[in-house]
Amino acid sequence: MKRMKQLICPISNEHIYERVTRLNALFGILLVLAGIAFNSVFPLILLTADFYTRAFSNAKYSPISYLSHRMTHALNLDKKSIDKAPKIFAARLGFVMSLTITILMLSQFNAAAFAVGGILVFFASLEFMLAICVGCIIYTYLVLPFYKQ
Repeated sequence: MKRMKQLICPISNEHIYERVTRLNALFGILLVLAGIAFNSVFPLILLTADFYTRAFSNAKYSPISYLSHRMTHALNLDKKSIDKAPKIFAARLGFVMSLTITILMLSQFNAAAFAVGGILVFFASLEFMLAICVGCIIYTYLVLPFYKQ
């Protein structure tokens, strides 16, 4: 646990509700599993577009984020705020992974698509169930060392 406290995440002055990010992860899991289970790229295309919106645009235009916000309010979940920057970085990773899965499925490389999909589901499950942001881990060990030069 001490190692988790040493993680360095990107920082911004913007915040988002933690429950919204966790519900976003749940919807991501469901879309990846639907795409793989039904051998369909449509849920994956929706997820890729949604990750793109959250990563490179305004999250308020994201259908998944909108649905997560509505559910958070409807279920009266707590409104704990967290830093938004790590979630944007994680959305960019999710975009790359979901785009990769979509391209692999369209190219009929289903085993590779399942492998990448399994990794994305694992990462999203950590966020959904335990609030562990794999984006922070990747940022700390793979991105940050290049900026400390």
